[in-house]
Amino acid sequence: MPPAERIYGTHAVREALRGRREVLQVWCTARAGESSPWLPDDARIERGERLEQLAGSPDHQGVVAEVAPYPYADAQELLAREGALLVALDEVTDPHNLGAVARVAEGAGADGMLITRRRSAAVTAAVARASAGAVEHLPIAQVENLADTLIRAKRPGLWSYGATGDAEGSYDAQDYRDGTIFVLGAEGRGLRPRVLSSCDAAVSIPMEGRIESLNVSTAAAVLLFEAARQRRG
Repeated sequence: MPPAERIYGTHAVREALRGRREVLQVWCTARAGESSPWLPDDARIERGERLEQLAGSPDHQGVVAEVAPYPYADAQELLAREGALLVALDEVTDPHNLGAVARVAEGAGADGMLITRRRSAAVTAAVARASAGAVEHLPIAQVENLADTLIRAKRPGLWSYGATGDAEGSYDAQDYRDGTIFVLGAEGRGLRPRVLSSCDAAVSIPMEGRIESLNVSTAAAVLLFEAARQRRG
């Protein structure tokens, strides 16, 4: 069994206590213990310097927890869901971007996220903090080959849309009320050609200013909340 992990930050630890994985131990400063009634009664009081050592980061916000390894979801189960709303990331290596996309996806009510097992950020303490704890609630699955996964997932009622700046079709001209996978690439490089060609369609987010593209988490927010809006309607 993989070793236990440590996460840190108010939101990350609070959501872990409410989420799927086991929390083995919590440490906090005296101030955090007094101001955070959600902390468990057996949380150990430590000085900030000790928490920085435990977290390996000064950004602990007075709270650190030791937790069981992250429970990755099964990709095929996510893809098999009727009317699934998913986001797939093509080799996004920045943990802050991964965490931010997870936060957006969970907030939009997505059913899950797919990430590549290699050349991609995994769910770490930094990702948990960047997601404000959303990774504890959003199912995230790792896949060996994203292009092959998208090809195998093709079926009536599940459509994949690759987000790319030079696509002719605007994102708001599509119907996302059926099963939908939004596929986004790393900033700068974007989607790899084979991943893009494995999608059912390509969509773009029209830019009106001088900046050519959006941060991957911002693009994910535009797409996912448009799908959520259509589904509410």
